[in-house]
Amino acid sequence: MKNYLFFAFKRLLQLIAVVFAGCTAAFLISHLSPISPVEQVIGRVSGQMTISPEAVADLRETLTELFGLNVPLHEQYFNFLRRLVVGDFGPALIAFPRPAMELVMLALPWTVGLLTVAVTFTWMLGNILGGLAGYYQDSKILKAVGVVAIGVQPIPYYIVAFLLVIIFGFLWPVLPISGGFAMNVRPSFSPEFITSILWHSILPAASLVIVGLGTSFLGMRALVSNIVTEDYVTYAELAGVNKQRIVFSYVIRNAIVPQLTGLAMALGGIFSGTIITEQVFSYPGLGSLLVRAVNGGDSATVLAVSCIAVISVATAIFIIDLLHPLLDPRIRVS
Repeated sequence: MKNYLFFAFKRLLQLIAVVFAGCTAAFLISHLSPISPVEQVIGRVSGQMTISPEAVADLRETLTELFGLNVPLHEQYFNFLRRLVVGDFGPALIAFPRPAMELVMLALPWTVGLLTVAVTFTWMLGNILGGLAGYYQDSKILKAVGVVAIGVQPIPYYIVAFLLVIIFGFLWPVLPISGGFAMNVRPSFSPEFITSILWHSILPAASLVIVGLGTSFLGMRALVSNIVTEDYVTYAELAGVNKQRIVFSYVIRNAIVPQLTGLAMALGGIFSGTIITEQVFSYPGLGSLLVRAVNGGDSATVLAVSCIAVISVATAIFIIDLLHPLLDPRIRVS
């Protein structure tokens, strides 16, 4: 137990270092960008009304102070670190004067809810089917699943997304292809609203599940195909141990540890995959918010989305790291 706590403490320090480095990189990229949020606002105001040069100068000075750009870069960085602790990234240009963090918190549940559940479900189902296929190698059904997995796995998820839109949006229009819920449903905790959310999430989640299922299936099948030849599996079979217990307690349990790395990588790709997925299906979330912020020159919102993405992914990988020694006692945690 003492060794495990020391292992967890080291991983916690790594988590802090990764979050610090990732958020620092996000700050530098956003602040070294040639796009100025101040000039973006002035451009919008000038396009809507005619204002005098003096008013423009006053507005520029006010906005520069509002966005904290009236101090040197190193002071902006320390101000950013203080704001990061309390979750204050300043006002969002695309929804001025609402805080950028408020927009992120509104979009975050859609991204995390849809993609995390889809990725985790895919990983679990793919590993179970792959484990069964690796053990029951004569099963025709599992062989057919393997053939489908081999055919689907190389296809990019966004190609699958476009195919789903064509099939279920035009050829056989039975599922919604845009939005996060029906326009005539009021957001609440009512069964009608929850059902609408689930109904609209089917296609975005399916575009990720179909491809991810093939990857986890093939990886687990390859691992199990090697494990079934081990002496302890052969001994268990000769001893008359129940087949189901052999598969889940002896085979899949030992093969699942390397697959946890695949889950960590999949969770790490959530915030990169959400951008295209949400654009294809017009799905509300961090991806759509990030695209709007980039197009609008909203550095505060871009920075908020980037930092939340870094923190979320790093935390997910940190949790998976802590699970490794619990699932496999052979892993040294000293």
